[in-house]
Amino acid sequence: MKQLITIGIAIVITAFLGVTNHVNAQSKDNTIVNLDAKQQSIIAIASLTAKGDLQTLESALTEGLDAGLTVREIKEVMVHLYAYCGFPRSLRGLRTFIKVLDKRKAEGVEDQLGAEATPIEDNRTKYERGKANLETLVQAKLDGPPADYAQFAPIIEVFLKEHLFADIFDRDILDYRQRELVTVSVLATIGGVEPMLHSHMNICLIQGITPIQLKELMDVVGKNVDQEKIDSAKKVLNELLESKKQ
Repeated sequence: MKQLITIGIAIVITAFLGVTNHVNAQSKDNTIVNLDAKQQSIIAIASLTAKGDLQTLESALTEGLDAGLTVREIKEVMVHLYAYCGFPRSLRGLRTFIKVLDKRKAEGVEDQLGAEATPIEDNRTKYERGKANLETLVQAKLDGPPADYAQFAPIIEVFLKEHLFADIFDRDILDYRQRELVTVSVLATIGGVEPMLHSHMNICLIQGITPIQLKELMDVVGKNVDQEKIDSAKKVLNELLESKKQ
C-alpha cells in the first residue's frame, strides 16, 4: 500500500470538526453524518480480527448480525482485511465466525446469507481494472511515473493492481466506503503505518465518509487497541482535517 503515499489529495472537501455524541448529527441538507449500526459493526469486526482478540470478536460478530449485516458481508470484511493484516488473522477471524454462526443456528437463529458477488463481465485486463478502481477511489488519474517502490520491485505494483484493486475491489458484496472503513480500522489497529493511514483516511473523505464518521471510527477502534496506537491515529486524522482547511 505504499504507493498510496504518493497519491495526491485529489478533492478538497469541506472539513469540519464535531464532538461525537449518541444522537445522529445531520448536515444542512439533513443527511445523516454519523455512522450507522452496520458501519460501526464493520469497524469493530475489522479491528478485533486484525488484533486477534477472538473472544471479544465473537460478541462483535453477534452484534453485527443483529445489526443487519449478512453472513456474506461479514465474510467479505474478513477477506478484505487480509490484504492489510495478513492471512493468519483473517483465517482465525473466519473460524471464529463459523463458531458464532453454529451457535446461533443451534439456538434457532436464522441469519441472512446475503447476496453473492456479481460475476465480472469486463474485457479489460486485471491490471487495467485495478488501476481504474484505484482511480475511482482517489478520484484522480494515476498516469504519472511509478512510485519508488514500484521501480524497485515492479511485481508488487502488479499484485496491488491485479489482486487487491481488481480481484478484491471488484467484488460488490461491500461498497468502496465499507471497504475503506475496514482498511482504516485495520491500519489504526495494527499501528506503525501512519502514512498509509493518512492516505486511506483521505480516500474515506473523498468517498463521502464525513470527518465526524472518522472520529466515530476512532472511538470504536479505541475501545480495543492500545492508547498509544489510537492517539497516533487520531493525530493523523487531525492533521488531515487541518490540511483541508488550508
